[in-house]
Amino acid sequence: MNRIAIISNQAFSLINFRSLLIIDLVKAGFKVYAFAPDYDDVFREKIINLGAIPIDCGFSRTGMNPFLDIGTIFKLSYFLITLKISVTLSHSIKPVIFGSIAAWMSGISRRVVIIEGLGHIFTDAGTRYSWRTQTLRYLVTYLYKISLKGVQKVIFLNVDDLNEFLGLSILNSNKAVVLGGIGVDLDEWSPVPIVTDPITFLLAARILKEKGVIEFTEAARKVKCLHPRTRFILLGSIDINPSAIAKSEVEAWVEEGFLEWPGNVSVKSWLAQASVFVLPSYREGVPRSTQEAMALGRPVITTNVPGCRDTVEEGLNGYLVSAKDSYALFQAMLRFVHNPALIKSMGVESRKMAEARFDAHQFNACLLKIIYG
Repeated sequence: MNRIAIISNQAFSLINFRSLLIIDLVKAGFKVYAFAPDYDDVFREKIINLGAIPIDCGFSRTGMNPFLDIGTIFKLSYFLITLKISVTLSHSIKPVIFGSIAAWMSGISRRVVIIEGLGHIFTDAGTRYSWRTQTLRYLVTYLYKISLKGVQKVIFLNVDDLNEFLGLSILNSNKAVVLGGIGVDLDEWSPVPIVTDPITFLLAARILKEKGVIEFTEAARKVKCLHPRTRFILLGSIDINPSAIAKSEVEAWVEEGFLEWPGNVSVKSWLAQASVFVLPSYREGVPRSTQEAMALGRPVITTNVPGCRDTVEEGLNGYLVSAKDSYALFQAMLRFVHNPALIKSMGVESRKMAEARFDAHQFNACLLKIIYG
């Protein structure tokens, strides 16, 4: 039996983004080991219920400590050898870098990684820590070059990210595959009735500057002043990322009265309350949250940047606006407020696009072919 290690930086990520893949791998005859640093009893049980085996292997999501990171590589290598792993599949920056090096050290013949997005260090969030980010970007670029030398396939979700890696000479183009997304379960995320009373705009993301949270709140405040019955919802948790927005600032927006912030909650029931999904991000892989909203039959306002623009056809299922432009976002929101019929017609097109482009089972079939080699 083939043994595959899926190496992640969060147990939540494995459950939220890899559940269907794990199920399909088990059906294909793989023994699946799911590596994550932060298992609790709930996530461990969920992984077991998918047919996989949870493996605790610790590394921090952010920061670079060479002593801890070297220890992580050796710990990963020990597990990979002991478990007799034949294939590794890594995603997120640290698992890709350290997981690939550990797999090479362990003599694993098939090593595959997924570049789901370039992360905050490759995204200009306009923070005061730009000098630190520049240094970290140089270091991560160097580590990518080293780690990806020993990888058979590097999977990208969009062409822009691939071109960035090629431009930085991080890898050879013959190793690269552009997948186009990770997809959603279209049966689980089936269309729900539209909402137009009140017209509701929803953003679901980590509370980071580069997710466009500031622009969303600025546009929301303006729309709310003109149309008091409109509703604005922000879903997500405060993050440890350097560009994270302080909890006190989010609470001040809520206190001001134009924004709802339930926190880090299950997205689906809240998306069902939304008229329009908004993601003013500065850069993405291909955002899963937008794919989920499209599958539910929601129009989308997002930015004309890598990853995000792959989810919207301008004027068909939503609108594209410039990144960091709250006024353009405000104008796009007003189009739906002034013409609510667009919510239904564009929502129908979003669902059609989700069915044509973002079926997780189709993506998993492609992944299985890549994994088999």
